[in-house]
Amino acid sequence: MTVRVARWSATHPWRAMGMWIVFVALCFVVGSAAGLKESDGDDAIGESGRASTIYDEAHFDDPAVESILISARSGALDKAAAESVANDAMGRMRTHKDVAKVDGPIPSPDGTAILVRVTMAGDPDTATDRVQGLRDVTAAVQADHPELRVEETGGPSINRALDETLGKDFQRAEFLSLPVTLLILVVAFGALLAAGVPILLAVSSVMGAIGLSTLASHLFPASDATNSVILLIGMAVGVDYSLFYIRREREERARGRAHLDAVEIAAATSGHAVVVSGVAVMISMAGLFLASDTTFSSLAVGSILVVAVAMLGSLTVLPAMLAKMGRWIDRGRIPGLWRLTARQGPPRFWPAVLRPALKYPLPTLLVSAGILIALAVPALSMELRLPGAEDLPRTTPAMQAYDRLTAAFPSQGTTHMVAVKAPADQREKVDAALHAMLDRAGADPLFSTAERPEIEVSADGRVSIVEVPTPYSGRSEQAADSLAKLRGTLVPQALDGVPGVEYAVGGFVAGSVDYADHVRSKLPLVMGFVLLLTFIVMAVTFRSVVVALTSIALNLLSAGAAYGLLVLVFQGTWAEGVLDFRSIGAIVTWLPLFLFVVLFGLSMDYHVFVVSRIREAALRGMPTRSAVAHGITTSAGTVTSAAIVMVAVFSIFGTLSTIDMKQLGVGLAAAILIDATIIRAVVLPSLMTLLGRANWWAPRFLRKTEQPPAVPPVAIPAPDERELISTR
Repeated sequence: MTVRVARWSATHPWRAMGMWIVFVALCFVVGSAAGLKESDGDDAIGESGRASTIYDEAHFDDPAVESILISARSGALDKAAAESVANDAMGRMRTHKDVAKVDGPIPSPDGTAILVRVTMAGDPDTATDRVQGLRDVTAAVQADHPELRVEETGGPSINRALDETLGKDFQRAEFLSLPVTLLILVVAFGALLAAGVPILLAVSSVMGAIGLSTLASHLFPASDATNSVILLIGMAVGVDYSLFYIRREREERARGRAHLDAVEIAAATSGHAVVVSGVAVMISMAGLFLASDTTFSSLAVGSILVVAVAMLGSLTVLPAMLAKMGRWIDRGRIPGLWRLTARQGPPRFWPAVLRPALKYPLPTLLVSAGILIALAVPALSMELRLPGAEDLPRTTPAMQAYDRLTAAFPSQGTTHMVAVKAPADQREKVDAALHAMLDRAGADPLFSTAERPEIEVSADGRVSIVEVPTPYSGRSEQAADSLAKLRGTLVPQALDGVPGVEYAVGGFVAGSVDYADHVRSKLPLVMGFVLLLTFIVMAVTFRSVVVALTSIALNLLSAGAAYGLLVLVFQGTWAEGVLDFRSIGAIVTWLPLFLFVVLFGLSMDYHVFVVSRIREAALRGMPTRSAVAHGITTSAGTVTSAAIVMVAVFSIFGTLSTIDMKQLGVGLAAAILIDATIIRAVVLPSLMTLLGRANWWAPRFLRKTEQPPAVPPVAIPAPDERELISTR
């Protein structure tokens, strides 16, 4: 199939390229016209999800609220002056078109600040887009009263600041990823034109996938990270697939084969490997659907689409481009680099690297696998936690104001939402029970006693909501302890005696705890799905149960080492200065599950490509040791170049401001580096050498009569080369 498609594209290049351009443009235009449907992120997970459901049933008016904080720049606060500034701010805000109500001035319990609360008018979902008008008013008040600090913060302000920060981050990532990738490919190919082809395929694949994912968002609502993941995965696999194909085509031309022959051989070998690895990646990503979470579903859809588009492009438009350019693809040569990449003859570096694995396979396997297992051990102490407001970048005025606000008004920081649903005739009992619960909480140091929370009741009297504040940060152990105390004793003791009552404790801390439990419960299911289907694909592809099992074992070893390294770097504080982050003492909750499927999928790219070359040599009759040496040395340059591209792109994401993107970038970069070096150059050759002919064992139903090898082991093509390729 891959050869037939490549032959048609190579003999009809303008049609193939035109169809690809139309396809990408159509995907992008139709997707843009359909518009993006975003996920609300409400999956009703655990008790916090039940609390959100009860809250939604009350139909409370939940407008966006901003806070204006007035404090001294230094020393004690002049209360009279601060109240005067507060009154000025309140007067100006009341005349603003986006303001529904202004409350204040509210003095802080410690007397260091005064608060003005501004309730925004209109749809709260659009408050982030409209909040700049309110911030301009606050800036004008500050300009008129420079003797005091006047600043604004709140959900809309923080969201706007975060959007701007992330926007700049991703612009920088996109700006850097293309030139860095191009530079690496220039070094890999030694020619500008050849280096540009993978970039074109990767970028067009990303554009097409973004359009398709926008269309698919009407079935699977998109999350904030969907397009970022499409860019991340699309650049990686798009460049990988092109590298596999182009390097094989150049290799066959260097052997003296005709240009069309070289394209067809590349399709039969590297093209086949691309299909297998692409299917393996998509299977891995499909495992995310089993997580029963809209965020994971949206990431799965985006990843599957971009891999599918990149795979389609490598099988269709890439052969057309290679056929049309012919030897022009080597134009724009960089003299020194070209001589290095075009050098013929046996390689020197990789045989030296492989020598220990081939000569002493058992000791090499034990030492290398032992090192990776030791690196994976810290993963056993992995903690999962969602980052909170305290983990957002502190470079923005909104977050700096938030820190001062929560210090002066602890109840404005971390709170637990107690949601109660009961028959309307039980309202008085519910109210009395909640007041008793607040009294007991007020006597406990785990909760904030500075301000007594108000109980909010729905119009029909069936739902009551109260926010119980804690003076500790959302990711602290004390905040988790306060949640456990509410859920375990305070709330049940207060409400269990009310007839027909239903209650739940939610909020940020509860959501983080429940989501971590949810991920832990789903991870074995997702892993089992990915491992089983990957085993089937590899067993059918290579007609070997042993190859399938060792593939899974090596990828698990690589993933475990990546997890351990992630824990070592991010759960402690020693690397904060090096990587410019504030440790949350944990790994972001969604990362282990997502990282597993991405790593397992991308690792299969290299594994399929390398093992395919080894199997080619084995089918020609080479002994296992020679086949392993031949397969790895002939594929090492391609795998190394592809890995360097991936590591570079992922490392750029490790420079972003938010802790989740930073952990994702560093985790992926480290894992790919481990996989392409220790796994492929040490563990894999030592294991396959040790197993010998047992590598290719399979039960009878998997065996089949082998076809003649697609690439005869000669330097000059045999007379019937075209016939062999056509037959295959």
